[in-house]
Amino acid sequence: MKKALALILAMIMLLCTAGLAVAEEAKTLTIVAWDAETTPYLVAQKEAFEAAHPGVTIEYVDVASQDYPVKSKTMLAGGDASDIYMVKELPHLLDWQAAGYAEPLNSYIEASGYDLSGFAGIESNYAVDGEQYALPFRSDFWVLYYNKDLFDAAGVEYPTNDMTWEQYAELAKKLTGNGNYGTHYHTWLSAVVNWAVCDGENTLIDGDYSDLAYFYQLYQDLEDAGACMAYDELKAAGLHYSAAFENGNIAMMPMGYWFVSTLIGAIKDGTCNFNWGIVSVPHKEGVPAGSSFGNLTGAMINAKSENKDLAWEYISWLASEEGSLATASTGTRPAWVSEKVAEAMASAEGFPTDDASKAALVPVYVGIEMPASEHSSEISTILNEEHTLIMTRENTIEEGIEEMNERVGEILG
Repeated sequence: MKKALALILAMIMLLCTAGLAVAEEAKTLTIVAWDAETTPYLVAQKEAFEAAHPGVTIEYVDVASQDYPVKSKTMLAGGDASDIYMVKELPHLLDWQAAGYAEPLNSYIEASGYDLSGFAGIESNYAVDGEQYALPFRSDFWVLYYNKDLFDAAGVEYPTNDMTWEQYAELAKKLTGNGNYGTHYHTWLSAVVNWAVCDGENTLIDGDYSDLAYFYQLYQDLEDAGACMAYDELKAAGLHYSAAFENGNIAMMPMGYWFVSTLIGAIKDGTCNFNWGIVSVPHKEGVPAGSSFGNLTGAMINAKSENKDLAWEYISWLASEEGSLATASTGTRPAWVSEKVAEAMASAEGFPTDDASKAALVPVYVGIEMPASEHSSEISTILNEEHTLIMTRENTIEEGIEEMNERVGEILG
């Protein structure tokens, strides 16, 4: 009896010790992101990582998309110790790195033998003086979304992967009427005029913005024709582009590829109900069809994190083939390139099955929205300020472009 009792007590102690060990191993990784509750790929990434890493819980700190640039910087400046910050735009990372908020990653990359080859060189946009400060997990480019049902009802042929901006404008006017808008522009500068960088020559940091005038004029003509919602109306309503398109009365909308996963989710949960497709964004004469621009989305380890090794384990997983498959499963385009990832994108449930939509997945050229530069943040601020004045028509297009050239010129010397 004594031996049996001793054995039982030993087993209880062993189980308690094991329980304590499990409790000690359980960790929470905090990630600051935008629109986490409504972004399908963030949900898929969380579920896949937690499944592959028992005992680890991902906890998102959710910030509204429009507030992210300011709020994330304020949080970091205030000493926030969240483990990971998602990188929305390149200038944000450059600011964070300069302020000492970003953990250098080269030592982690070397120690773990992490392979960067799957990025095909795009990861260099997150490096400063040869030191990597973030890893990309998405590499989005812009496409043209369209509502097939509205085109069918109007008896108008669908947009194509080889369409000029003039042809696009004609289509938009044809599809306008009876409560429908032929197209929709979100309020961002990128949604209105950044098409200028699709030629592989112009950039937003070169100091000459005369190339933007064509696209501002194109927009104002469509606004005057009632083919799109007015800028002032959008700003006053605070209408998000996803809600606008999902309403079902917009025929076309140029937007980043990231919206695919959101739209698939909206169709699935019944938020909207119509047939849709994508094609390449229109192009100017002389610019190859299939040209686009894009941006990287990445993950940065907070220099104040107390879980840096775990944070590295997460971002190196996220920006690998395994993490990319989780991202691609929602229709989102990962930064990592492989045959498996490409297959996952094409087979995502809810993605359009027509050949044109599939062909739009492979752009012939993608320019960087805002290239890395020590002046990127300052230039971005100036362009957005002048953009607002042009869009509200407080300044003419010519006056706004002149201000852009002059103010950026002063920075560039």
